[in-house]
Amino acid sequence: MKKSQALTRIAEALERLAPAPGAAPDFAGAEAFVWHTEPDRLEPVAKVSRVDIGLLLGIDRARDTLLENTRQFAAGLPANNALLWGARGMGKSSVVKAVHAAVRAEGHDLKIVELQREDLPSVSRLLNLLRTAPDTRFLLFCDDLSFSHDDQHYKSLKAVLDGGIEGRPANVLFYATSNRRHLMPRDMIENERSSAINPSEAVEEKVSLSDRFGLWLGFHPCSQDEYLAMIRGYCDAYGVTVSDEDLRAEAIEWQATRGARSGRVAWQFFTDLAGRKGVAISV
Repeated sequence: MKKSQALTRIAEALERLAPAPGAAPDFAGAEAFVWHTEPDRLEPVAKVSRVDIGLLLGIDRARDTLLENTRQFAAGLPANNALLWGARGMGKSSVVKAVHAAVRAEGHDLKIVELQREDLPSVSRLLNLLRTAPDTRFLLFCDDLSFSHDDQHYKSLKAVLDGGIEGRPANVLFYATSNRRHLMPRDMIENERSSAINPSEAVEEKVSLSDRFGLWLGFHPCSQDEYLAMIRGYCDAYGVTVSDEDLRAEAIEWQATRGARSGRVAWQFFTDLAGRKGVAISV
C-alpha cells in the first residue's frame, strides 16, 4: 500500500471517530445557553440565576464600564473582550449576568453563552457554531478562569481572543472572571522566571494572555459601609423589614464568623435574615 493511501485511510478513520458537529440550536428560543461537549451541543437555559444590576453596590466603576462596553457590542459597534479580576465574592460573575439582562432590557437581543474552563479545547468548534448565526450577538462567558504552570488550556483561549487565521467572529465577545490578574499564580510566574534560561521569555506567553483583553476591570474588597449598604439594598428590594441597629449588629457578627466581608457574604447574610423573617426570595 502506498504511503499516501495509508495516510488517506488513517484520516478517514479519524474522521469517522470524531464526534459529528452539533447542530445550531434555535437561538430565538432562549437568551442564554451552556456549551457542553461529548457530544457538542448548546443547551438553552430556561431561567438565568442573577441579581438586578441596581443591587450591585460598591463596584460602580467596573459595572458602568462593562455596561457601556456591552451596549456598544450589542449595537454592532466596536467593543473589547473583558477580564474581570480580583477579590472573591465581589460580584464579578454577577455583574456579567446583570449587565447582560440590562442590555436586553434596553431592546437588544443579546445572547449569553457559558463556557467551562475545562471545555476551552473545544472553543474553536463553539466559535464555528456561533459563526453560523451572524445576525445574532453573543457574549461568551467563562467564570473563574485560571491556569496552572503545566496547563495547556491557555493556548485554546487565544482562539477566542485572537481568533487565529479566521479571526474572532464579529458577533462574539468574550468575558472572563478570575481571582488572578495574570490568570496564573504569582509563585509559578516567579518560579519559571528563576529557573528558565531566558526568564523574560519563560512566562511571556502565559502572562500576555491578560494583555489580550482590552478591558481589565479590578474588583477589590469592600468596606464595612459598602457591605452594610449591600444588605440594606437587598432588604429594601425584597421587602425585609429590619432596623438599622439590628442589621448592623447582626451583619457585623455574621462577617466576623465568616472571617470575610464581600458581596457574597452580604447576600448569604441577607438570605439567612430573609429566612428568619419569613420572606421568600427568588433570583
